[in-house]
Amino acid sequence: MYISYPPASPLHDHLGANPIFTPSSPSHWESWSSECPGRPIGSSLSSTSLQVPIPLPAPGLIPNAIPVQLQSPADGSGLIPIEQARWQYNPQYPPAFYPPPQVSQAGLAWQLLPLPEPRRQNVPPSQTFFDGAHDFHWEGDFHVDARQYNGPRVNNITYCNAQNPQAATVNDLRDQIQQPANNIERAQLDSLPKHPDMSGKKGEYIPDSRKPDVEKVREAESTSDKFVLCIHGPAGIGKTTLAGYLSDEFRSAGRLAAAIFLGAFSTETMGSETIVKMVAHEIGSIHPQAIPKIVEAMDQCHGTSLENHLQKYILEPLKSLHHRQPLIIIIDAMDEWRDHLTFIKSLVLFNPGRSVVKFILTDRLNPCASQFFGIDSLSIQTFALGPISRGVIKTYFEKYLRTIPWVDGRKASPADVEKLTELSGGLPVWAATVITLLSHPFNESPPHEILSEIVGNRRHVGGSDRLGQLYHNALKRLFPTSDAQGHFRRFIGAIIVLQESLSLFDFSMLTGIPSHLINNIVSVLSALQTQSPPSGSGNMIHPATILFHLSFIEYVQSTGTETSFAISAFESHSALALSCLKQLSSLLSPSPHHGSPLRAIQNYAVRYWPYHVSNGTPRSNDGWSQTEHSAALQTISVGIQRQWATLFHKASMPAEDGLELETEDGMGLTLRKLAERLGQSGGDQWGFRVACLEVAVRIDDGDAGAWSNLGWCYREQGERMSGIQIHEETLAAFRRALQLQPESHPNHADALDNVALALWSCYQLNGNQDTLSEMISCSRKAISLCPVPHPDRDQYLNTLAIALKNLYDHNGDLPILKEVISLHHEGLELRPAPHPQRSTTLNNLANALQSLYGHDDGDIDALKEAISLLCEALALCPAPHPDRSSSLGNLANALGKLFRFNGDEKALNEAISLYHEALALSPVPHPGRSRTLNNLAFSLQARYQRNKNINTLNECISLHHEALGFHPAPHPGRPISLDNLAYALLSQFEQNREVGVLDEAISLRRELLILHPSGHRYRKAELKDILHLLEMRREGTGDDRDHGEIDDLRMELAAL
Repeated sequence: MYISYPPASPLHDHLGANPIFTPSSPSHWESWSSECPGRPIGSSLSSTSLQVPIPLPAPGLIPNAIPVQLQSPADGSGLIPIEQARWQYNPQYPPAFYPPPQVSQAGLAWQLLPLPEPRRQNVPPSQTFFDGAHDFHWEGDFHVDARQYNGPRVNNITYCNAQNPQAATVNDLRDQIQQPANNIERAQLDSLPKHPDMSGKKGEYIPDSRKPDVEKVREAESTSDKFVLCIHGPAGIGKTTLAGYLSDEFRSAGRLAAAIFLGAFSTETMGSETIVKMVAHEIGSIHPQAIPKIVEAMDQCHGTSLENHLQKYILEPLKSLHHRQPLIIIIDAMDEWRDHLTFIKSLVLFNPGRSVVKFILTDRLNPCASQFFGIDSLSIQTFALGPISRGVIKTYFEKYLRTIPWVDGRKASPADVEKLTELSGGLPVWAATVITLLSHPFNESPPHEILSEIVGNRRHVGGSDRLGQLYHNALKRLFPTSDAQGHFRRFIGAIIVLQESLSLFDFSMLTGIPSHLINNIVSVLSALQTQSPPSGSGNMIHPATILFHLSFIEYVQSTGTETSFAISAFESHSALALSCLKQLSSLLSPSPHHGSPLRAIQNYAVRYWPYHVSNGTPRSNDGWSQTEHSAALQTISVGIQRQWATLFHKASMPAEDGLELETEDGMGLTLRKLAERLGQSGGDQWGFRVACLEVAVRIDDGDAGAWSNLGWCYREQGERMSGIQIHEETLAAFRRALQLQPESHPNHADALDNVALALWSCYQLNGNQDTLSEMISCSRKAISLCPVPHPDRDQYLNTLAIALKNLYDHNGDLPILKEVISLHHEGLELRPAPHPQRSTTLNNLANALQSLYGHDDGDIDALKEAISLLCEALALCPAPHPDRSSSLGNLANALGKLFRFNGDEKALNEAISLYHEALALSPVPHPGRSRTLNNLAFSLQARYQRNKNINTLNECISLHHEALGFHPAPHPGRPISLDNLAYALLSQFEQNREVGVLDEAISLRRELLILHPSGHRYRKAELKDILHLLEMRREGTGDDRDHGEIDDLRMELAAL
């Protein structure tokens, strides 16, 4: 980009015909400035103009025209240091007359063009570079996005208005030129899911109320190598308030990456990828320097895994900030989100070695106590949040009771304060709710009567029961009549299942509740609100999670709640579903691309009617056919159905191509097609997918394909979630598909295998032998229907072999194990190279053969065959095959068994070599790294026992130390890691006699003793081990400090 000066200008005359300086790149402003201090702002000279380099704007942008004068030095030399250059506004000419710069191959050039007669103003005369060329002007730049600019146009040329261009340095100009690109990236960032406005919603943090807890959290964050800290405690204990306080503290310190409060919005239809993108939006908002990397992620992550989303949207943007300390991501109310365990498990991607980010999570339950597969591989520290101290709660009541509008001077007495403090049980939400109730002018009751009722409650209950009693008494006062209670149930049920905020008018239309009643209920219920609505949303009705504490929402849905105030989410969904279906009939435009825009209530109905129908109607054919929803769907015309499908597709998958529908497609098939597209879109659409399929199987209960698709949809999510319920849903869908595909059906065997796989998932969680037996029965039937050469026989053989292997692990029956081996042998024959599943069968068969070797006295031939099979499996997984690491470990394990059988050092050395390669292929945070570390260290210990090489032992100890870091308490593998490391340290002490080594071994044994309390089956062995070490230390040092501990251990050991 260049500024062109005409030959008539004084600067041109001064410079003559010789170029003064030619920069290597016109965009290198800093280098040009530093290399040419005091030089004219010129790069080259021609017979027509002097050209001055200016950085090119981003593609698709145009500059605003800014008339300027360049002030020349007072000496009239025409020379001006670049660092002194200033662009100044010339007020003589109206901006609308200035055309944009001309485009040439060299870039954009501002031409000095003739101007119309200027408006006369009293402008102080000054010498300029344009002296002698008064009919020319120079246009500077102020960039805008041409697609967003709506300036005046004359002859198809946009004329731009300058905004405050009185003075700008060259660096300012450069920064302004960069601004449009930043604006585009910012606009892209803002297309990500946004966290709701939290202004006014955070609970008040009572100063120093959590001082000890805050100090412990800070200490844990700053000193622990764990990168996840989970703060857990019961509902109402103050986790969200603490999370809000911590987010403010870390933000003030410049260390907050993002803060997400999951209780502030509905997460019912949100999966992990959506929350990851929301975190990324928060990161970009707090740290704009990270926006380019986040925008890159938006281009690269479509349809990719959750792990890739975490890598691209969070890890890489944070790494680009080059922060000296790990930044903090706070996510509150994890338990209020369906996908929370999946998300927590995936955090293994972030490890302490990267020192980029740490997570602080809040949860009602300790995630380490869950049985979720993979949670034990996460480096996580937990912190149990207890009640607030009596002193703090008492101070809180004393402060806020003074603000209550008491009547006739009947205030709270000191005894009342003491009683309230006692009843609160240290729950902040209880105390806050009491103050809100006393402050709220409802019914005819003055505050002292409300207080008297509260303190008069002599029931000493805890936790949720204490809150439930408070809510019950409050609701009785707020809604004393049966009519009022009915209105309450109808309203609160609707906002509990509501997915988006709606205007008062639209909410009234959707629910059928008159506006004046809604206003009354909202006003009365504000007495129980713990959160304020978002600013600027005064006339909106919000989902319940935005306004009320989770404990209140759970109370009104509890089966133990008095029927006057209990609501059914099923019935509430049902009511909204019917209203949404009625709204569909109002889509009268013949095309979604023409006609008036949809109203907010229509948009809501388009997006959410399948979700509400699936959660508010019975699935059974008999039950569904009797509902009003079924009748309403039948009245919707084919044209409206197709229009809805197009609108739904556009709203759910705006970046995807349009949906193609056949003329004969009914609603059931349309829903199946939409579910398929949602699954292919790569978006976080599971909630909408399953809703579409749930409605599809209601519309056509006899569609086996729809039931099968529904089963696979549930199975896919079940692999990511904890809990057996979703696997039972999978099983129910597959069972129905099986019923619809009898033995004569060509897909009967496949349906049997699907049921078997669903049973297998349930068995892994419930351990029920009847479940396993049914799985075996289904698999045997599937195999019997598929003789050789059926293309799916190998798959069904594998399913049966897996089931029988688990049965053998349970009962140790050798004939069952031999059948497993036979099945895998047949399956291997059906999967010749290069079959993609051959390596899987090789590994499964080798595993069964190793079990045969381990049965009773062992079968060395079985072990040798297993090694041969594992060698072939490894050959099928050359680097960089994703399964190579596990194949290396499997073969190394088998070679280790061979060494232990016959002492063959060659087998041991090969195993160690394989483990080394596997470890290199399993960098942090690979889930198999800790297992490989332990196995390699164990093999090195075996080598040390033979060669007594201290280097071998040192490597072994180093590996055990790293493995221990992967097993924080209460990880189930921690005791084994502690024992292995203590044993290796003892070997080191026996060689170097360093007391510090022995001290560390004793410390590890002490921790093991804590992990194996009285009654544990390993307690006696641990007592012997630590006693031996303590006696060694006393004997070696002569220090009798352990005398008392030794005596206590001996007494306990003698009693066993």
